[in-house]
Amino acid sequence: MMNESLRSSLRMSSKRHLLLHLLACSVLQVTAQADLMNRIGTALKRLPESGDLLQDSINLAIKADMRLLLDRKEALTTSYTDLPMTHVAAPDGAFDLFTWNLPRSDGHHDFEGFLLVRTSSGQVLYELRDMTGKLPSPEVPELGPERWYGALYYEVVPVKKGGRTYYTLLGWKGYSSAETRKVIEILSFRNDKPRFGAPLFGKGRLRPMRRVFGYAHDVTMTLRYDPSIEAIVMDHLSPIRPDLKDQWAFYGPDMTHDGYFWHKGEWWFGPELDLRDPGTNAPAGKSGKRSHRARPNAE
Repeated sequence: MMNESLRSSLRMSSKRHLLLHLLACSVLQVTAQADLMNRIGTALKRLPESGDLLQDSINLAIKADMRLLLDRKEALTTSYTDLPMTHVAAPDGAFDLFTWNLPRSDGHHDFEGFLLVRTSSGQVLYELRDMTGKLPSPEVPELGPERWYGALYYEVVPVKKGGRTYYTLLGWKGYSSAETRKVIEILSFRNDKPRFGAPLFGKGRLRPMRRVFGYAHDVTMTLRYDPSIEAIVMDHLSPIRPDLKDQWAFYGPDMTHDGYFWHKGEWWFGPELDLRDPGTNAPAGKSGKRSHRARPNAE
């Protein structure tokens, strides 16, 4: 009969082999993940220097690799800091959102994206389809993954209303050779399904679902969340001449600032913010001194 010492030695050997196998598998997974991210990064760098047809081919490869990367069961717990792509994650772990753009030869941009969502039944991956060209009034409709107003999202601000979380997304949108845009988008979930846009701006029956701001392609516009005043802060845009009103390609910052405050379950507009004295910008119902000119209103 096998003595106890031999049995113990065999058990220890089996455990070591199992641990070595698991370690080898883990190393292979990490290596494969790193290879995918490197390959995606290399392809993204090629897009700006390629013609439209080559961009389409490169983009198909990027989307295939993104699916391989995000279809893994551990995708929601993976760090994507080494992925050279615009990426925002919900602070509560509800989703990861990846976006990139194709700068076309005529000056407009096409946008691509994947939304990885944590649901009650597991993770779900959605491909976002940019339908900008079919949205003549982009602030009006509620949209979904299959009909998306494409942008590169760089910041997410969660807010709550009626027990439901709305994720406010701030994004950049290359629009044409003459005009660039910034977007305040709202992402929410209805029965675990993502919806883009929500009537959280202004008052009345026909509220905008998102806010879109256009300006000349050769200037920049600030659009960021300032936690010190709990507001989205942005440059106020004006036309370079009065007769160019509503022609966004001739708009630019005029050295003043506006904002949106989360106030009574809505994003209320606050004109003429004083960024030198943030305490004067506190909305009604919050502590802090507030100037009349920065009072939030319903537009």
